[in-house]
Amino acid sequence: MKEPTPTDAGMNHERRLLIQKAGIAAMAALTPLPAADRESQSPAPSGNETRIQGGKSNWRSALVLNRERQVISGSTAALVAAIRRGADLRIYTEFRHNEHIDTKSTSRELVQEVADFRITYLLEDRWVAGVINLRQPIDLPNGFGPRPSMSFFLYNQNGDQAIARPYLDGGAALEQKGPAPLEDHTAMPKYHQFDAWDKGTNAPSSNFAYDFETYKFMVCDDWQEVCACDADGRVLSGSIDTLAAEFAQGREVKAGIGGLCADLTAEAAPTLPHEVFVHCGSCYYYTERKQFMAASQPVVRVSPAIPLRYHSDAWDFGWLMPRSDGHVARWLVDPYTLKFNRSERRHALRWFVR
Repeated sequence: MKEPTPTDAGMNHERRLLIQKAGIAAMAALTPLPAADRESQSPAPSGNETRIQGGKSNWRSALVLNRERQVISGSTAALVAAIRRGADLRIYTEFRHNEHIDTKSTSRELVQEVADFRITYLLEDRWVAGVINLRQPIDLPNGFGPRPSMSFFLYNQNGDQAIARPYLDGGAALEQKGPAPLEDHTAMPKYHQFDAWDKGTNAPSSNFAYDFETYKFMVCDDWQEVCACDADGRVLSGSIDTLAAEFAQGREVKAGIGGLCADLTAEAAPTLPHEVFVHCGSCYYYTERKQFMAASQPVVRVSPAIPLRYHSDAWDFGWLMPRSDGHVARWLVDPYTLKFNRSERRHALRWFVR
């Protein structure tokens, strides 16, 4: 056997060191880390990973209002046109911490917020409103509010706002439904409360405006309408086949539902024409009967009006299953009792994909 040369011995020594290091690394990967170390560790980027320095955004400002809620750029017409095309809506605002969050604080730090309004309304084909449908109340800057509830914030295109708060712990009602006294907001002069409803019940609500430093109504306008049907399922434009083919390629689906909230209108009052847009999760296509159906994200229904506002017995929330023949199954929650109710209606539907 050939004796190793000094060069061979050095190379073998280096190989042994590399193998030892690899073994130590492998054992470390199999050994659980202490909790504090796990929380502070961040994965190292792979050798071929590219860090994004500022990618192209699909979002743009369609309408910008100042503190007085006057239009300073864009237009309500541009916002309406985008929502009519199925665009998503987010609203950017700015406020001072001690003016909006904690009025006893000395911090005047400027806080920026972007809120995601997953439920959008188009009223009389000329007025836009959006509702936040997935948010628990946040207690900035540390965590959550004192009781589990939903924060169904509602914004109109003119800057009018509203909040409905169904409590999820189902506490006992302390008062009857109806108008309630306005709260004392002298410590928050930029907050202008219009009214209050159902205080002391499981689902209080109110309508107001807050003088944010700015309002930017931003839209992601990349949805494509592929099929529109009337309430009887007659195809008015596009086709079910196109919808089915596009969803089968993994594209997202959104539904525009005509007249969804008509049954929330008082019987003696005419229903305002309206369309409600909601994202869909799981979707299904029956290939022989040529029917497309979808499970919606949670939807917040509000009695249609301009501006859109909450008041007693004029809103609820829940889940929908729209179907391409106009059938819409509803699994709705009474916010005052948290009881679920099944129902179904027929609605005109527009289907969008992206």
